[in-house]
Amino acid sequence: MLHTIKNILSNNCPNCHKGKVFKDKSFFFSIGFPKMNENCSHCNNKFEKEPGYFFGSMFVSYALGVAEAIITYVIAHQFFEENFDLRMIPIIAGVILLLSSFNLRLSRMIWIYMFKDYSN
Repeated sequence: MLHTIKNILSNNCPNCHKGKVFKDKSFFFSIGFPKMNENCSHCNNKFEKEPGYFFGSMFVSYALGVAEAIITYVIAHQFFEENFDLRMIPIIAGVILLLSSFNLRLSRMIWIYMFKDYSN
């Protein structure tokens, strides 16, 4: 399990764990829409199995965004007197916006690993 999490965060191919899924050098900090490799440079594994394959990763990205919003609320709540101060909304929105590129990458990696061929 820890090996899988390490491979997801390292942007490694789910098949051979040597090639990279995204073209960008940094998995965590990158500006703009992430560019994916079509195939693994090491084992030639195709990442997008069919058109619309990553449609389901939107749900993973949504779950990540909700989790980040809840964590941000719990942390920000410590600095305000009321249970829900309206000043927390821009803070939560800012955190979600800052992490949106990372969420897109992470959700696609989780999606690829969820549906990888485990029979090998």
